[in-house]
Amino acid sequence: MAIIKQQDLIDSIEDALQYISYYHPIDFIQALEKAYHKEESTAAKDAIAQILINSRMSAQGKRPICQDTGIVTCFVKIGMAVQWDKTDMTVQQMIDEGTRRAYLNPDNPLRASIVADPAGARINTKDNTPSVVHIDMVEGAGLEVMIAAKGGGSENKTKMVMLNPSDSIADWVVKMLPTMGAGWCPPGMLGIGIGGTAEKAGVLAKESLMDPVNIQDLIERGPENAEEELRLEIFERVNKLGIGAQGLGGLTTVVDVKINSVPTHAASKPVVMIPNCAATRHIHFHLDGSGPAVLTPPKLEEWPEITWEVGENVRRVNVDGLTKIDISEWKTGETVLLSGTILTGRDAAHKRIQDMLAKGEKLPVDFTNKFIYYVGPVDAVGDEAVGPAGPTTATRMDKFTEMMLAETGLLGTIGKAERGAATCQTIKNHKSVYLMAVGGAAYLVSKAIKKAKVVAFEDMGMEAIYEFEVEDMPVTVAVDSTGESAHVTGPEIWKVKIQEAEEKAKA
Repeated sequence: MAIIKQQDLIDSIEDALQYISYYHPIDFIQALEKAYHKEESTAAKDAIAQILINSRMSAQGKRPICQDTGIVTCFVKIGMAVQWDKTDMTVQQMIDEGTRRAYLNPDNPLRASIVADPAGARINTKDNTPSVVHIDMVEGAGLEVMIAAKGGGSENKTKMVMLNPSDSIADWVVKMLPTMGAGWCPPGMLGIGIGGTAEKAGVLAKESLMDPVNIQDLIERGPENAEEELRLEIFERVNKLGIGAQGLGGLTTVVDVKINSVPTHAASKPVVMIPNCAATRHIHFHLDGSGPAVLTPPKLEEWPEITWEVGENVRRVNVDGLTKIDISEWKTGETVLLSGTILTGRDAAHKRIQDMLAKGEKLPVDFTNKFIYYVGPVDAVGDEAVGPAGPTTATRMDKFTEMMLAETGLLGTIGKAERGAATCQTIKNHKSVYLMAVGGAAYLVSKAIKKAKVVAFEDMGMEAIYEFEVEDMPVTVAVDSTGESAHVTGPEIWKVKIQEAEEKAKA
């Protein structure tokens, strides 16, 4: 029998969530480094470099890898012989208390993203609780905890299907991947749950993402069962799609494919696929009654020494005073370094702007000839102008783009991932541009922000409109004024290149 102190679990949860906010799992970093050295696509290699540099900076500065510090998901396996020193809190309450303390830590505050009343008012709970907790009672006298902070961009790309028993799971995955776009910030991992019932498959998929990156070991030794064969088939076929880092086209879309399965009904084949993004964050620990978990920090030497160099195809611009004539010269795929003043705004801000315009009310800020950056930053600490401030998924703002370009005088937009076909047409119609910052490089991006202040909708917290003064903020022209999208042309080009290379190797 083991007596576990409530405070030990609370302290361990707090420490673990702080830890994973700035430390990538080393096996994931090693997989990204291999992908970086293998990559032949300039745009994809550049994106992976920024992710790796950002990861090292976050580890050094103990600041979040990504501005989306996630929804907390916790798997708790409690030994049947475990007893608690107190009975005034449930396991859910203990984990929520640890989460609350972690996210409100003044030395490294984490962005609170959880909203209550999700079908109604969607009011932020302000401390990132409640967390999502899965509890299993198992043999033994200890406590095993697997905890992750899952970003919304990747979580939103979850896919679920009830296949016929004879249907191919690999075929379904390969069909789904291109429809997911780049909002899940590849390169990352795919977690796949198979069997049970619909809800069980979802839990299996999420738990599989807690496993270590080991696909290369499996490739070397070869598969020993059907599940391992499926992992390898999906890994190979997905990477042949040419989607690449950030969806810009390249050789590596996933660094691993994980699968968990359980028995299911003879008439059913439930399958759930959940991607993990480039900000993969999770850790495991055990409690046996001897005290809180001891989390040993990785050594900085375990991160690769990679630098990000400004290439030849780079345009330095001052965004203050730009016109549509100026941006008409920018071409898809170009790297642009932005300096000057930009505004920010996400879903809630766009909805409020829409409501104000519908009522004929004057907007609190002037968007004329400005860029809006889709971001909800982490609070600043110390002498920071702003905390980690990476882009959010631009696709969510597609339904507002016509309004913003037509009615506010906005010049262009900045975010991550692709824009829909209709939005690309809207950008073309208004002779605008869409610029992409690298998802998963939030701390690196924040270093280009020299000043920040809230200029509207302060009550919205991280959804408020900020004014950023930036210097050499790196972005890629993802949609130019002709409507050409790098997220369409890049993967198309690299899918063909991969096929040609394979045919040449066979010849």
